[in-house]
Amino acid sequence: MIRKHLGFALNIVALGLFFPGILLNMFSFNMEMKALLSGSSLTSTLVNKELSIIATVKELWDDQRLMVAGLIFAFSVCIPLLKTLFMCIAYFIKKQHIAEKLLNFVSLIGKWSMADVFVIAIFLAIMSTNHADTASTENFNVFGFKIALDISTQTLSAAGEGFYYFTAYCVLSLIATQLTSSGIKALSTAPK
Repeated sequence: MIRKHLGFALNIVALGLFFPGILLNMFSFNMEMKALLSGSSLTSTLVNKELSIIATVKELWDDQRLMVAGLIFAFSVCIPLLKTLFMCIAYFIKKQHIAEKLLNFVSLIGKWSMADVFVIAIFLAIMSTNHADTASTENFNVFGFKIALDISTQTLSAAGEGFYYFTAYCVLSLIATQLTSSGIKALSTAPK
């Protein structure tokens, strides 16, 4: 019985981590270009973004990348919320066989909700190009004068607060699901 209650409490705490996880910045990405000419430098920011899961979905939607936006929204927002809702219903329902059916359904969609972790991990891996510097020197002849132009770019990316909240949500949600499931199954097999 204690596992069921502890699982429910952890599920509520996980839900509290979920919302900052999808609303706070998941990552930041900054790309700068620098040009050096005869000791003078010019720096220009090419990209400077901080995106949360929701902001990423919105940006993808606005860019007409509807399928990717829909998949990220489904796997990162809808399925975790459905999973939490069904876990809460299973906790409060009195008929053990209905609670077990809900838990089986949660187990089924729980596998799909791990797709969001996979998507976010790949997304961050692609974006994690910290200190990817490129540099080139171009030489020009202008009216008989040789001019050297050094051009370099620097790309920086970092995980934001939302990444840590979302990761904590995922881990805590998995633990809560396991505890609640084992607690409810233990109740159904206990002698009456």
